[in-house]
Amino acid sequence: MEKQLHLNLLASRPPMAGGFQSSSKMKMGPGRKRDFSPLPWSQYFETMEDVEVENENGKDIFRIYCSGSHGPVLLLLHGGGHSALSWAVFTAVIYNRINCRVVAMDLRAHGDTKVKNPEDLSADTMAKDIGKVVEALYGENPPPIMIIGHSMGGAIAVHTATANHVPSLLGLCVIDVVEGTAMDALNSMQNFLRSRPKTFKSLENAIEWSVKSGQIRNIESARVSMGGQVKKCEESTSGSGVSNSIGEGIIEEEEDEEAEEESNKKRMKEDEQEIKKESIFTWRVELSKTEKYWEGWFRGLSALFLTSPVPKLLLLAGVDRLDKDLTIGQMQGKFQMQVLPQCGHAVHEDAPDKVADALATFMVRHKFTEFKEGYLC
Repeated sequence: MEKQLHLNLLASRPPMAGGFQSSSKMKMGPGRKRDFSPLPWSQYFETMEDVEVENENGKDIFRIYCSGSHGPVLLLLHGGGHSALSWAVFTAVIYNRINCRVVAMDLRAHGDTKVKNPEDLSADTMAKDIGKVVEALYGENPPPIMIIGHSMGGAIAVHTATANHVPSLLGLCVIDVVEGTAMDALNSMQNFLRSRPKTFKSLENAIEWSVKSGQIRNIESARVSMGGQVKKCEESTSGSGVSNSIGEGIIEEEEDEEAEEESNKKRMKEDEQEIKKESIFTWRVELSKTEKYWEGWFRGLSALFLTSPVPKLLLLAGVDRLDKDLTIGQMQGKFQMQVLPQCGHAVHEDAPDKVADALATFMVRHKFTEFKEGYLC
């Protein structure tokens, strides 16, 4: 079970053993207060825009974040429940290393994308979305494009590549998703999703939970990306929902508990009375409702990945994730692989520098681009 939870492929790594108890505090030691305030997308991307694409029922609108004006395009696809903002810190890093353009998009039913049929998260539909967005951006003559996908986004990247939805495809990079371990992990996904807090008292609380639970190990990335994972509740949360929330009084820095105990008790009572009136945040995507699509994302993924004719890079958080087909393929030199240890499942968020280094080296080696002048690799 621990291995399955560790390898879950829809959302980020689940909470550490013990999780969060509503009556406990996490102590960090005196004088180590950390900043969990959100950071703006504009600190990492140059532009943000909404791209309209036609479908049978009208128009779908996909939110994208971009940087750069020349060089090959890095098309970034996030994992389940995440958004394009999960690539923010990585984008700032890779853009300083190589000549490139970056396009990070919110996938169907994620982030700020608005589609007519948000319930359809099939691999086929999502792969077609990628092709439509590329066509809307670049017309019939798109520039060379390297697709980079994490987890669910990595699976969709493979489906997009093998279906030839991006005719100018240059290469493929898949981050921490392997068919064998993904299929195993699906058995424990619902348990993991149920273990997460259903609501948060504030965006800062959501950021704090993501860092202290181990979901995102890089606090800077959490501060910019969690805003794409949670949203304000449209209606007041019922009393039963509040009991599952993470409030500001739950996770605190160490303080003089004896002196503060009485005032804390009073404040917590006031919080309970006022919480219905305040802004409650909840998850943007109800991942548990997407279960019928999980198998379609991952089954047959290794074979599809191996048959894609473009140069391929597989980045993993642990070598134990490699299944039989990929082990054989790697021995035959069908793709390049790199293991980035000491990362959680959200590898590109936990270690954006290492992922950027691996990708930059891969692209320069294949002569897709060059290192930027003055950058010492």
